[in-house]
Amino acid sequence: MELGLHGKVAMVAGASRGLGYGIARELAREGALVSIGSRTEADVFDAAEVLTEETGSEVLPNILDVSNPESIAEWLESTTEAFGGVDCLVVNAGGPPAGTFDDFADSDWQSAFELTLMSSVRMIRAVLPAMREVGGGAILTVTSVSVKEPIDFLLLSNVMRSGVTSLAKSLSQQLAPENIRINNLMPGRIDTDRVQALDALKAEARELPVEEVRAANELGIPLGRYGTIEEFGRLGAFLLSDAASYITGQTIAVDGGSMKTVW
Repeated sequence: MELGLHGKVAMVAGASRGLGYGIARELAREGALVSIGSRTEADVFDAAEVLTEETGSEVLPNILDVSNPESIAEWLESTTEAFGGVDCLVVNAGGPPAGTFDDFADSDWQSAFELTLMSSVRMIRAVLPAMREVGGGAILTVTSVSVKEPIDFLLLSNVMRSGVTSLAKSLSQQLAPENIRINNLMPGRIDTDRVQALDALKAEARELPVEEVRAANELGIPLGRYGTIEEFGRLGAFLLSDAASYITGQTIAVDGGSMKTVW
């Protein structure tokens, strides 16, 4: 299938590893010009070098703090100076800390709000003028299956990512007449550093070996295993591509069939 991504300019946040990296790699493999952002300078520059060597596409590294409006603006400026415009955006950020309601003060809620919800608002707001200038674009938010089935110990993420999902659905209606599509991608248990850390946290709390926790989680996944960032990235690239030109306002799970909700 021809995705029509060759020569398109894509901005991918949180892309030095994990889910963002998986999407960035698939976009680069399809010939897109990819601008990746991450907070850690060494990690994002290493990731860009590996992706460029592996795919042959140009991958631009940027130091990015998505909770900082100025950092987002600098990322956009760097991208447009290098590539001339923006066709695609992946909204992605590391999750807030795990915990239950009694664990969090107002400052924790405010930090999660800035990291997860307001970063999404600001990234989308930043790229819309560039997309309007070229007559359209595609936006993808990376949320979580927790927006439909809340996950224990991830209260902050459950709440804030649900807000991102609602934002995307609302914007899909507003932006469709301008040929700008926006969808949500919900990862289930994809084998990332974040998921491994959560497994370790649960294992510690229950005084169990982490391998036992993972095995128990896999029993709840009909496909019987954790997903890979390659599997996640391929769907992300498709949703950003011309091949998905009639898909907007959707929230799609990549979870091996683990969610039991119908909608």
